[in-house]
Amino acid sequence: MSIARSSLYYTPKGETEQNLDLMRRIDEQFLETPFFGVRQMTWHLRYDGHLVNEKRIRRLMRLMGLMPIYQKPNTSRPAKGHKTYPYLLKGLRVDRPNQVWCSDITYLPMRRGFLYLVAIIDWHTRKVLAWRISNTLEADFCVEALNEAIHKFGPPEIMNSDQGSQFTSFAWSDRLRRSGVRISMDGKGRFLDNIFIERLWRTLKYECVYLHACETGSEAKAGVGRWIEFYNRKRPHSALGGKPPAVVYWLRNDETQTGQQVQRVA
Repeated sequence: MSIARSSLYYTPKGETEQNLDLMRRIDEQFLETPFFGVRQMTWHLRYDGHLVNEKRIRRLMRLMGLMPIYQKPNTSRPAKGHKTYPYLLKGLRVDRPNQVWCSDITYLPMRRGFLYLVAIIDWHTRKVLAWRISNTLEADFCVEALNEAIHKFGPPEIMNSDQGSQFTSFAWSDRLRRSGVRISMDGKGRFLDNIFIERLWRTLKYECVYLHACETGSEAKAGVGRWIEFYNRKRPHSALGGKPPAVVYWLRNDETQTGQQVQRVA
């Protein structure tokens, strides 16, 4: 099933129901205002009637992996000694599948706890190529998703991510280098450099996560899996002329391969 034993039998604990409720509210607000820092988020929650202080909100936002865009999310902190790479997509025309992939991690609220979700998408068609759920922010689940995507679809020309420790880890970057993939990373504090996957998180949370509060890791995996299948194969995408991402991916991929064969014959 490609899910870690610890995630399958995960029993969330450690945070009170009140803190979990605050974390969900913070997550919802952060989708709307990703520039809110600890102070602004504290003021917002106080205005909504919650008696909280900055120390508490700072701890919860760090636990969730959230920090305002001008400081980068906590999930995006490079580890000491890890190499970072320049942003390669500025001014680049992305016009075919597998030219550019991107990846990111998001906080996944549950009824009595939380998990983390990583996804890899095709930049041109917005198709979700692979994903994994974990109860920690270690790099392993990201590398597992990357291995699956490369195995199923072949390597892309460029992989873009933020500068998080998961994506600057040796395991991640070595897998890309061995596959001949050029590595691109968002500029520090550049929330919009990976905008397509940020939009995916927003859609996923409003159409799936917030509507169905899961109890266990296996429930979360099943629910996210059903939604991603729907998103890829049936959900109309406005940027794709109303077509689902998977339909456009395979259509454009076939067109690209046909064009390359014609060029080789010529």
